[in-house]
Amino acid sequence: MKKFFQEFKEFAMRGNVMDLAVGVIVGGAFSSITTSLINDIIMPIIGIFVSEASFADLYFYTNGAMITYGNFLQAVLNFIIMAFIVFCMVKAVNRLTRRKKAEAPPPPPEPSAEEKLLTEIRDLLKDRKQ
Repeated sequence: MKKFFQEFKEFAMRGNVMDLAVGVIVGGAFSSITTSLINDIIMPIIGIFVSEASFADLYFYTNGAMITYGNFLQAVLNFIIMAFIVFCMVKAVNRLTRRKKAEAPPPPPEPSAEEKLLTEIRDLLKDRKQ
């Protein structure tokens, strides 16, 4: 049982799991910001053009069933805006990552065959002296 908890601790403390947990928490908070942006700013502006307060007010009846297609449209709009923002964020992170790689100094060149041979001779001479 002790080994099980030790393995779990190692798993949970790995960087990827912690990064994922932080991502989920930040994503949840970000989702509420995006929902507020859509419900409180974008939807009232769109409502001016569709003459409804929000998409949730768009519906129709058929055979006694109410089809609220406005809720679906609002969910699609939420998704598109969220996907666009995530795309922009990933694009910015990728740009920064490329910039950091470009700024990193190149690795030193590999020694030539002559330098390798001279190093070998030096090491052999050191060993002889000892």
